Amino acid sequence: MNHALTAAAAGFGSGLSLIVAIGAQNAFVLRQGVRRDAVLAVVGICALSDAVLIALGVGGVGAVVVAWPGAVRAVGIVGGAFLLCYGALAARRVLRPGTGLRTEGEAAGSRRRAVLTCLAMTWLNPHVYLDTVFLLGSLAADRGALRWTFGLGAACASLCWFAALGFGARLLGRFLARPGAWRVLDALVAVTMLAMGALLLAGS
Repeated sequence: MNHALTAAAAGFGSGLSLIVAIGAQNAFVLRQGVRRDAVLAVVGICALSDAVLIALGVGGVGAVVVAWPGAVRAVGIVGGAFLLCYGALAARRVLRPGTGLRTEGEAAGSRRRAVLTCLAMTWLNPHVYLDTVFLLGSLAADRGALRWTFGLGAACASLCWFAALGFGARLLGRFLARPGAWRVLDALVAVTMLAMGALLLAGS
């Protein structure tokens, strides 16, 4: 039992250390949380996607994919282009700000866009594969028979982080109701997305 708890705790810590970073996915979840727009769906997609990718890594798929370098390059090109486009939209919001943060519910069309954007942000991001499938998969392999316990801990870390980020962002709602504060957030998102997109394309 002690060995299992140790493996789960190691997985939780490893997963959290990789997830808690300024990136495209976290910036998107934060923005949706502040807007209170499809938060449950976005958090669920991010956490479930991480769980699936972690399971693939623990199951050894990472080693198979590494044998085909073209896969990582293709994802890098598509993901880089997507991040540049999303960053450009965030920059456009900075130059053409609205009246402030909307805290009321959004239309169904907006919810569908949020879900589709979240799926693209998650599955077209090469860093997600590198962190969850390759890195966590290799760390889990060192745990031997307890590799799935390690993976479960990492998946729990993902769920806890995205839930805290998405639903905890509502605490910032009053502050970000000011157009100036919202522009600062969009500026940070734009810089992050554009920088990551350019780096992905440059490295592909």
